[in-house]
Amino acid sequence: MIIKKAELETVIGITSRLPENSCPEFAFAGKSNVGKSSLINALLNRKSLARTSASPGKTQTINFYNINDALYFVDLPGYGYAKVSQKTQEQWGKMIERYLNSSNMLKTVFLLIDMRHEPSKNDRLMYEWIIDSGFQPVIILTKQDKLSKNEQAKNLSLIKKSLGLKKEDPVIPFSSVTKAGRDEIWELIEGMMDTDSDV
Repeated sequence: MIIKKAELETVIGITSRLPENSCPEFAFAGKSNVGKSSLINALLNRKSLARTSASPGKTQTINFYNINDALYFVDLPGYGYAKVSQKTQEQWGKMIERYLNSSNMLKTVFLLIDMRHEPSKNDRLMYEWIIDSGFQPVIILTKQDKLSKNEQAKNLSLIKKSLGLKKEDPVIPFSSVTKAGRDEIWELIEGMMDTDSDV
């Protein structure tokens, strides 16, 4: 996809109403330091549209990015950040749940997991949560470039087993440094969009 327009259009807080968008939405979920902002920037060929930070837990809102007036990237709050209070984490959880259960335009959820590590308890809970909301998440394994080929194969197998993935479940290793996986992600997105969309 040629990106002609990419801008942060709507920011939703804990008490805000969700926007009633008319274009397909693709949501991105993951723990606080998994590289969601870097992934979104890489997909859009932008350096800092989605704000990256050395401090995990920066995304405390649901951010809607308008892409070419044809689709939305939806950046969900990162989970599992220890310095955020339990009450705040619960509020973020309710906000994510409200979005997953009420958006009429959500096509799929990309769940980001750090390829270097076995999925955490929060990763597994988020996976089950997305399934329970009626979606089959696409797993994106971030920071692929930090592992050797042998480590990648070993960890891919470990992650699939930990999440209980089936053979056909989509899993895409990704690197924001080398852009590995970028084309595969876009191919999935474009395949899920309505055939009559003007993209």
